[in-house]
Amino acid sequence: MVKPKIKTLLIEDSGFMRILLSDLLRKDENIELVATAINGLEGVEKVKTFKPDVVITDMVMPQYDGLYVVQNLMKEMPLPIILLSSLDRADPKIFDALREGAFDFVDKPQEKEVAQGYLPLTRMVREASLTDYLKLRQKLKGRNTSEHTFEARLNYDILVIGASTGGPSAVELMVTNLPANLNIPVVIAQHMPERFIESFSSRLAALGLNVSVAQDGEHLLGNHIYLAPGTANMRIDYSGSSPVARYVYDSYKEFNHPSIDCLFESVANIYGSRAIGVILTGMGKDGAMGLGKICQAGGLTIAQDKLSSVVYGMPMVAFETGAAKHQIPLTEIPNFIISAL
Repeated sequence: MVKPKIKTLLIEDSGFMRILLSDLLRKDENIELVATAINGLEGVEKVKTFKPDVVITDMVMPQYDGLYVVQNLMKEMPLPIILLSSLDRADPKIFDALREGAFDFVDKPQEKEVAQGYLPLTRMVREASLTDYLKLRQKLKGRNTSEHTFEARLNYDILVIGASTGGPSAVELMVTNLPANLNIPVVIAQHMPERFIESFSSRLAALGLNVSVAQDGEHLLGNHIYLAPGTANMRIDYSGSSPVARYVYDSYKEFNHPSIDCLFESVANIYGSRAIGVILTGMGKDGAMGLGKICQAGGLTIAQDKLSSVVYGMPMVAFETGAAKHQIPLTEIPNFIISAL
């Protein structure tokens, strides 16, 4: 039985880029480009006509932009939407679109990358086509500003989180539902183009969280969220009696800059049984090895469950290999962590 092709619709205001991307998509034997549109308004109307499996939309367009596309389609006829980010800017609306239900985003490729096949886009189309759109519509309840009554000494000294595809919205949902007085550092490795990590940090900070991109040699403090950088892998080491972030350039098999395995492995070495490790939605296997080290050291290990994961890749590997001892729906992870502390 021949597997049906993935019906895809492209929305792009640049005629030149529209031609490049159309040629790229048509070369993939798994993808059928059913239509193109020059702006968000036309794109939304064509989606109603052609009923694609996946939509690819430029994020930055005059008048009817990518956010318009996501907001209207997720309201009227939800489906996976891939965002194309501009080459020269990190538009903060990217994260608004992800929160509204967009699948994920990729850099808009350069001409030479298209000529070489630009696999990130076609690979993401295939992943997006397998996604239940209802998972893309998980909404935040709003920031948890309540304080929690903890024992004098907590059971754990650090919380580390790894995420990839579908991760920004999952991370946002998770950290905004942790107590406002969580007096341990939270360190996150999110697979994301380097220039967007600072934008993601700013977005979380705008929600009232104490968050920043960790700097090389920075001492980690409680009640603060740190994002691993996109320019290096990051380890946690001790400097004197306090933990510090260290940039390293060792190469890891599954992913680099930032490598979840690198972060988790170092946390296992430093914190042992006093660490909590969480793997959220994402493609691939990154994090399973490092989470396994935390598990072996006696730490608490958690993977997001299949039903709530946008892409059940990394959590599946973590759970099936035994690295994650608990498999929990995304919305229940914060309360599970609170109860464990």
